[in-house]
Amino acid sequence: MAERNVSQILGQLKHSPSMSYPEANALLSKAKLALLSLNALTPSQSTSPQLLALARETFEQGALFAIRARNPEAFTRYVQQLQPFYELPSATLPPNLPERNKVTGLSLLLLLTQGRYAEFHSELEGLANRDGGGSSGDVEGDRYLGYPIRLERWLMEGSYDRVWKAMKSSEVPCDEYGVFSEILKNQIRSEIASSSERAYPSLPISSTKSLLFLDSEGDVIQFAKYRGWVVRDGHIYFPDAAESGEDSGQSKDISQVIIENTLGYARELETIV
Repeated sequence: MAERNVSQILGQLKHSPSMSYPEANALLSKAKLALLSLNALTPSQSTSPQLLALARETFEQGALFAIRARNPEAFTRYVQQLQPFYELPSATLPPNLPERNKVTGLSLLLLLTQGRYAEFHSELEGLANRDGGGSSGDVEGDRYLGYPIRLERWLMEGSYDRVWKAMKSSEVPCDEYGVFSEILKNQIRSEIASSSERAYPSLPISSTKSLLFLDSEGDVIQFAKYRGWVVRDGHIYFPDAAESGEDSGQSKDISQVIIENTLGYARELETIV
């Protein structure tokens, strides 16, 4: 009876992804209580593969609803509960790769938006070695896993235009991944702003609008106030950057390349629109 209840609850959750988080959370609590009564909340040798699969799916649904509700703490807890199931050999529990990779990709995106790069790379190193994970090429070629891997690489290269394009196109694997878009956009704006301060004494407001992917010149002025920039005569004036050491010239060159590439993409985008 308990096993059947869990199956019914999972059916409700999967067929109603837009369900409110409190309602979904109430159903998930019932499912977890039923799994507890079946001694299936954590995997053991005595647990049947059918029950293991139900428990895994319950935690996966919990993780997805937590992300839709923008609750990273709850999402992280569900991911931690999933790890023992994901570490089981395929002979015990055949992997459901699409769902596992979706949750893992979301976990990588969360680490990326939180700036936890060491943990990101640590998680990445273990992906190819896990049961059913495939080679490193298979990992990057996966629809869900490849997305955060590419974003991280482009962010490290300063290829913000490529990150922006990926967030605005069909490259986003699913709706849950779109939750992180606004966070990444704010991070990119901050990085571009820092590069602009190092590379130029001033820029026209119209160029700054395109550069920062802002919707209006009013948004530029608000952003300038936040950054402590001076707005005068249709231009943004950046604070004087203290330059010292031999690396300052190289840093400026890199900053110019970054913002010129980004500005070029922004202008192309405006032309298309």
